[in-house]
Amino acid sequence: MRALQQTSLDGPQDLKLTDVPIPHPGPGELLLRVTAAGVNYVDISQSHGTFATGPQPPYTAGIEAAGEVVAIGTGPTAAGGAGATVAVGTHVVGATIGGGAFAEYCVIPAVAAIPVPPGWDDEKALGLAVSWPTALAALRLGALTAGQTVLIHAAAGSTGQTAVKLAKHYGATVVATASPEKHETVRRLGADHVLDARNPNLATEILTLTNGVDLTLESIGGPTLEASLAATKRVTGRVVIYGLPAGTASITNWDLVYKHQVHLIGLNLGALIQHAPQTFGEVMHELFNLITTGVLGPGQPTTYDLTDGPKALTELKSRATTGKLALRP
Repeated sequence: MRALQQTSLDGPQDLKLTDVPIPHPGPGELLLRVTAAGVNYVDISQSHGTFATGPQPPYTAGIEAAGEVVAIGTGPTAAGGAGATVAVGTHVVGATIGGGAFAEYCVIPAVAAIPVPPGWDDEKALGLAVSWPTALAALRLGALTAGQTVLIHAAAGSTGQTAVKLAKHYGATVVATASPEKHETVRRLGADHVLDARNPNLATEILTLTNGVDLTLESIGGPTLEASLAATKRVTGRVVIYGLPAGTASITNWDLVYKHQVHLIGLNLGALIQHAPQTFGEVMHELFNLITTGVLGPGQPTTYDLTDGPKALTELKSRATTGKLALRP
């Protein structure tokens, strides 16, 4: 089968299209005929070796796949995500942190398989396994309530767009950041204020607008984290951190006692699934309710051919894209 393999830890430019054997599902696993693979920032982090416990090259890249179940491994595989019954012929979307999605066939854990909602094309369900639950989990862990103000970084991306929609649905005031050319996209989602993500005076601008936000969804890292901490309300404010494309940042106990008296919450979807499965189950239950009631609808990803995978990841890395990106095998 055709597959994109990461051949180094020097970045997505070293993704190479190659032929590899079709994998076989083991106990508790499903084999998908991939119809669309989601592109996520995790893929970029893994390509640079900065994702904790990430795969080592050469490996077939991609953590999110949608497609048709064509084989089921032996063992307890009847129940997929949200307790759904999984059978050969079912169309699902799922994630596998070890990679393998950028290919014509992919193995995913059965428990990670989420049925594609009725009437949706497979590629329109991409995000349901990664970015949508991340956005909802961040808002839930951050205890957002109606009437509060939330700061959402990278608001034009897949996770950011979902977070903006949901925060408005829950009755919050939304301050969003994005590159200037993406501001109109974010405004159409309902954001109340849209600011330049690269403004060196970002914290001051946010404080002028809000006197401090109740919750910050921090997915950038680097110097943006400092701005996020400064813009969040003292004592009662919460900062949920779930990304670091701009690099790591240091914060000390001195900072938390004397400078930034805020609640820091780290979010990693894999850790949430492993260590707090009940909370993750509640997130997915609410997510499906939001789909059923029409709050969230089919995604509209920008699609690339599998051969253009390096281009898609490079454009995502350079912040040249909006919304969800997908590869078609």
